Amino acid sequence: MASGIKDKVVILGMGCSKFGERWDASPADLMSEAFEEGLADAGIDKNQIEMAWFGAGIDAYNVGSSAMPLSIALRLPNIPVTKVENMCATGTEAFRGAVYAVASGACDIALALGVEKLKDVGYGGLPQRTRGVENDMYWPNLSAPGAFAQLASGYRAKHGVDKADLKRAMAHISVKSHANGAKNPKAHLQREITEEQAINAPYIAEPIGLFDCCGVSDGAACAIVCTPEIARALGKADLVSVKALQLAASNGEEGGFSKWDGSYLKTTRIAAQRAYDEAGIRNPRAEVSMTEVHDCFSITELVTMEDLQLSDEGQAVRDVLNGDFDANGRIPCQIDGGLKCFGHPIGASGMRMIYENYLQFYGRAGDRQLKDPRLALNHNLGGFPHQNICSISIIGRYE
Repeated sequence: MASGIKDKVVILGMGCSKFGERWDASPADLMSEAFEEGLADAGIDKNQIEMAWFGAGIDAYNVGSSAMPLSIALRLPNIPVTKVENMCATGTEAFRGAVYAVASGACDIALALGVEKLKDVGYGGLPQRTRGVENDMYWPNLSAPGAFAQLASGYRAKHGVDKADLKRAMAHISVKSHANGAKNPKAHLQREITEEQAINAPYIAEPIGLFDCCGVSDGAACAIVCTPEIARALGKADLVSVKALQLAASNGEEGGFSKWDGSYLKTTRIAAQRAYDEAGIRNPRAEVSMTEVHDCFSITELVTMEDLQLSDEGQAVRDVLNGDFDANGRIPCQIDGGLKCFGHPIGASGMRMIYENYLQFYGRAGDRQLKDPRLALNHNLGGFPHQNICSISIIGRYE
């Protein structure tokens, strides 16, 4: 592959709004909340930002289809602003645009911001706009819990996993995420739960119960990026750089014309390997310090551990129950609460993941702080197991 993005771009500053049921805040309010923190963290004036990328996933509901809501809300000084949307990978798609612009030399300092307002529009209970003729044929009979429940069934069938063991592992994941989210003042859900509560909760789509599902939330997050040389000239030290950015989009073969067995996410495996190659990672289990993965449902997090090569095939249940991905485990996962508890405003989630990594690298994570993290992997999954987009970003200390 080409030389890649490794260490060519650093994060100058980041910001994140409080996630949750933000009935009192408009998309512009959320954008401003995140941007003001990011700008202060970067230590620059907004007039120094030369380009911006704006991510919003459900644009018909809240911000429209152009990029102007970003430039207007933040009063950006007539710079190029680009609107992007890539399902649940929208936040990292905005980040990718800003990082590539700086790496290419098209600009010196760029902004990426993702936002979503879901609570005010009844997201999840309203008909969704068309994504094309094929989408219109299957979408009316498809739900996110139902689709990922099928992933659980495929995983169990392939690996011969006992139903009770899988349910216990899923409950462990949810309990872990709630424990982490309880330590996060910006998380939507900040209350711990027990394994018994998770196991005995009402089913949404068997085996997925109420506590296996992520929250429907409002929020925004942003990153300001530049080259290492510019960051140093601005007085920044201990830089955090981008090691890899990779995206894999399904061509439909999983659900249409291949022998895919429904037990894993093919795009995650492809994007992860590309990202490891770009970052120069040879042994992910030894080199990755922490992960933020797309835990839209607890089963998704479990399967993703194998797709990212952090667990052996068919052994994620064992590793989860052993606490390998707990806050004090070998590779902490969702240390900020994840989608499960931080919340999942679609356009902001990918950026929120990077924000937590960034805080960890600078020792700003409070009660969640990990000891000396070196590399962090972020995983976004958009769509459904049979047709999806996967985005992987890896950041770490600048070398």
